[in-house]
Amino acid sequence: MTDLSRRQVLFLTLVAGRALAGEPQAGAPLPKVNEKDSMAAALGYVSDAKRVDTKANPTYKAGSTCSNCSWYQGKAGDTAGGPCSFFPGKNVDVNGWCRMWNKKQ
Repeated sequence: MTDLSRRQVLFLTLVAGRALAGEPQAGAPLPKVNEKDSMAAALGYVSDAKRVDTKANPTYKAGSTCSNCSWYQGKAGDTAGGPCSFFPGKNVDVNGWCRMWNKKQ
């Protein structure tokens, strides 16, 4: 068995702790927002804007998606989705929508 330095033990402990806590590792894709999460439900988030309940969300306009929202921080053409200011640590779908939608300038 090899001897580990204190620095190596600390590093391994931190990496193992992150893995157990379910935090994404560097380079790993962020998890997608679950529509049933409390914040997603409160904001009326749907992963596909075609399923927006227009009676419950009268501000919805056809063609509004996460990819053309000012809060979306990913690339418009990225099929994996991207980060959103309202869902830190998670990705929203490019075709998703929520009540916070604001046209990208």
